[in-house]
Amino acid sequence: MRRVRPGASTSRGAAGSRATGPERALTSVAAGDRYKADPELPRLWHVTLSVSGKEAPIEKVRRSLEQLAHDHPFLLTSRYAVDHAEIRYWEEARDLHDAAAVALRLWGEHRQSAGLPPWEIVGLEVIDRATYHQRLAEGYGPPPASPVGVHPF
Repeated sequence: MRRVRPGASTSRGAAGSRATGPERALTSVAAGDRYKADPELPRLWHVTLSVSGKEAPIEKVRRSLEQLAHDHPFLLTSRYAVDHAEIRYWEEARDLHDAAAVALRLWGEHRQSAGLPPWEIVGLEVIDRATYHQRLAEGYGPPPASPVGVHPF
């Protein structure tokens, strides 16, 4: 499932989905020049959402996180216990603000459909792809989401 911000085109590579002509002319890049991202194009953001609350039956927590992962296959991994959980995934968004806004709505918007416990969000980390990979290379931060899926802490 690909999500985009309101008003953005949901088509990729389809006829008419990219500007042509003078609005989007091809340019060359001199050796040594750095790439400058187009602020209107979506980027990938690594999101870690932490929730907690009153204890719930562990099987109910597992089933609800599995349902959330089934409904939204963008989820990489979820870890859970009777009173807290952590969800990690990649979000495609224009900027950090858009990625964080989607992440902050995730738990509440899917609480009923996935049967999620009535927990509150207690932590949110949103980092860009380069920072995520830099942390991994330096040995900091969480290990890559493996194995993918829903697992107990």
